[in-house]
Amino acid sequence: MAKSFIAVDKVYKLKKGSPLSYTLASRNHPRFPLMWYDEKNNLNRALRYAINQKSPFEDEQDGNAIIEPIIFEDGALVAPKTNPVLQEFLLHHPGFGTTYSLLDNEKDAAVEVENINMQADALIEAKSLELETLLSIARVQLGMNTDKFSVAEIRRDVMMFAKNYPSDFLEAVSDPELSVNDIVARAFNDGILRFRNGNKDVYMNLPGNKTKLMTLPIGSDHIDSVTSLLKSDDGLPTLKLIEDNLTE
Repeated sequence: MAKSFIAVDKVYKLKKGSPLSYTLASRNHPRFPLMWYDEKNNLNRALRYAINQKSPFEDEQDGNAIIEPIIFEDGALVAPKTNPVLQEFLLHHPGFGTTYSLLDNEKDAAVEVENINMQADALIEAKSLELETLLSIARVQLGMNTDKFSVAEIRRDVMMFAKNYPSDFLEAVSDPELSVNDIVARAFNDGILRFRNGNKDVYMNLPGNKTKLMTLPIGSDHIDSVTSLLKSDDGLPTLKLIEDNLTE
């Protein structure tokens, strides 16, 4: 037996902000086309919302259409089950998915639960970090010079990072390159590596070794870029040299 259709009220929300009032275009106009592509019949159909019609398409309406504005108040609009034409109009409107979306309480709740669980996992992981990993996360992800802060301050900041950005934190903790990233971050903190040429180039800064290491790609993260270089076959000797000169 086919599943019966149950009419329900639907709530739509603007995707950007919640203005006191926002009027959605409700009819097709030469200067502001409001069309829907009918894939089955391979044609574009003009949309028009009229309160006295049984269809949101102009080609199915009579000549006595009564146009009514569609207004979002405080960023939301309720389309009652008693107004199926409005619901169908909003479904076919080109602004659906870009200007506004359908509020799905069940889906939104599931996403929120997932985010809460991820935050809880991140906080538990942050609380149990060993000191070495804790310091690495602080240096690599937060850019902290850990020599200038107490362990309690560092743990607090790392836990705040885990709370506010749980996905980034969990990814960082499980990153197999974390140890090399940490070496690079410490090298910059200790002055073994230095920027030149407006932070575009990275140079070695050891007694007798002031050679250029690399030019950073535009828009790249300097730690990730240097890490990639040092993990290459050609970069491994430099990685060993940097590691040997790090302060304890």
